[in-house]
Amino acid sequence: MIDRELWYRFKARLLEEEVEEVSRAIEELIREEVLDDYVTSAIQSLLGASLESLPEVRPVRPLVETDAGRVVREMRDGRA
Repeated sequence: MIDRELWYRFKARLLEEEVEEVSRAIEELIREEVLDDYVTSAIQSLLGASLESLPEVRPVRPLVETDAGRVVREMRDGRA
């Protein structure tokens, strides 16, 4: 069962977006929700291993101090 108010809001949103097929919209939402499972399964089959057995990837800090704002300003100034 779906909450009536939620269902009406959902259908109103579909009308705003000019979506005529409610079932297709629901299917798309379900696919998006389970997409992570499909991607994980595909990666595991390509690698032939479970994701838990792979080494952990940890973020690293850059060795050199960076300032993206300064770089973008320099690029914009270079165009003028």
